[in-house]
Amino acid sequence: MKAPIPIALMGLGWVGTHRHAAAIARSPNFRLVGVIDRNAERARLMGKKLNVQHVSHVDRIPDVPWLQEAAAITIATPPHLHCELAIDALSRGLHVLTEKPFAMQRHEGEMMARCARDAGKILGVTHNFQFSRSAQCLARDMDLGRLGRLSRIHAVQLSNPRRRLPSWYETLPAGLFYDESPHLLYLIRRFAPGPLELAQATVLPSRHGTRTPSLVQARYRCAGPEGTFPVTLDMHFEAPLSEWHLIVHGEEAMGVIDIFRDIYLRLPNDGLHVTTTVLRSSLLATTQHWLQHFTSGVQHLLGKLDYGNNEIYRRFADAIRTGRSAIGMDPEAALAVLNMQHDILEQGSTAR
Repeated sequence: MKAPIPIALMGLGWVGTHRHAAAIARSPNFRLVGVIDRNAERARLMGKKLNVQHVSHVDRIPDVPWLQEAAAITIATPPHLHCELAIDALSRGLHVLTEKPFAMQRHEGEMMARCARDAGKILGVTHNFQFSRSAQCLARDMDLGRLGRLSRIHAVQLSNPRRRLPSWYETLPAGLFYDESPHLLYLIRRFAPGPLELAQATVLPSRHGTRTPSLVQARYRCAGPEGTFPVTLDMHFEAPLSEWHLIVHGEEAMGVIDIFRDIYLRLPNDGLHVTTTVLRSSLLATTQHWLQHFTSGVQHLLGKLDYGNNEIYRRFADAIRTGRSAIGMDPEAALAVLNMQHDILEQGSTAR
């Protein structure tokens, strides 16, 4: 068995501790050698909890004295720090996995990708939901042709502003949109069978004076092997519920990913929409939902629902060992999503 790769974790907020630290602990491919956070007490407590050898309370890569003991680093800091930290780490010979959003500006992302190429190191981004159990079920159905010819892909987010949110999200361009849109955008890219062309974008300002808009909509044209069809994005940031869904429409069936619950539904074409097929749709939807709610729900209660992060670290390790980028979480994918974000904001700004 190959020796675990020594890795450091920088940024000990909720995502750093509940997602990355947990995934590293589960991975046979990595060994956590130290943690870094600008908050000294948080760094000390997490270092003790994770039983790591090294703890630093700094906010710059050059200020970490023990970093030469690591071969890789995960960056889970607020997004505005990603570019500088990643470039510093890559320049010091470390492989880097960074949280989304990848960067704050297009040119920052390009600099990060260029630095990784120049250093000959792996740079990855945490596009994790595409590797969740529910996403893999959808991918399998599409590969087997169970949905039939595609007619639409629709990503929708409802976001309740009262839910748990990072303290820094309002400092980002368009606030929460910039932090959370990468998830839906990389899922759209993952399941679209061809290139996406942005046809229309709308950004409606907040009714409460925040940077986060009330509504963001984008419509793409997807040119697949069986013709062109629409791909749409709807993000509502002043909703009374928080729900994230990806819906793939086919001529024979519809596939639905409930992203938060990690549940996948496949509902067949209901034909004439008569009583029997309506009841069939209801029965299939509720049965599939509750059966998977038991499995995913138990995993969630046990803190083991990983939302694809285990696969992220498996692919990151494989990329480090082979020198080949991990498709879907590599700099090319990161830049594509970054450009999609800025295209929406630039085109949508004219509709304000």
